[in-house]
Amino acid sequence: MTKAVYLAHLNPVTKAHVEIIKDLQKKSERVVVMPVIFLKNGKEVNSRSFPFDFNLRKKMLEAVFGDSITISKNYTFNAPFSRYLPPLLSPSSWKLRHQLSKGLNHDYFTYTGDKAERLMLKVYGLHPRIGSRKKISASSVKTKLFNAAKGKNSTWEEDVLPEVAKIIKENWDVVKKFAKIEDETKRVAGMKFPTDGYWFK
Repeated sequence: MTKAVYLAHLNPVTKAHVEIIKDLQKKSERVVVMPVIFLKNGKEVNSRSFPFDFNLRKKMLEAVFGDSITISKNYTFNAPFSRYLPPLLSPSSWKLRHQLSKGLNHDYFTYTGDKAERLMLKVYGLHPRIGSRKKISASSVKTKLFNAAKGKNSTWEEDVLPEVAKIIKENWDVVKKFAKIEDETKRVAGMKFPTDGYWFK
């Protein structure tokens, strides 16, 4: 069985993510979606860049795809996140590589629209397929969400499916919380990490 493994932030799940997953379903027998998770002392770290936790993102995906996809927690970083760098030289980065391929047979390929992640997947022999970024980005949708939370005109609902919009509205307190604070993330080697937990557990 050919599996397509999709690694993404999915924060939130946009129409672009849905389009990618549907395309992967046409090219494989099963799609495994791995939303990235950052854990510190066993608790998920969220920030302005990563406002929705894994359970909410899983709920968004299930609202759209039901059980037609597999949603995995294997794309998980444990604090301190600096331990995963530099790639190749870090033992933790190899542990993550084995974690990503856990439960997969030899007949699989990975997909990401992120250039840094794609290079990492190639280096680790995880059979990446080239993907291109879509017009709608989760970052732009988050900006629209935060603008809406501040009372500004916003068209964020145009960028997500109604099922996802419903879940976001039900959890609007999350949007309001992160709309008020500065983004506490750190970009290293093309990848974004929360600053909380980057150096220490």
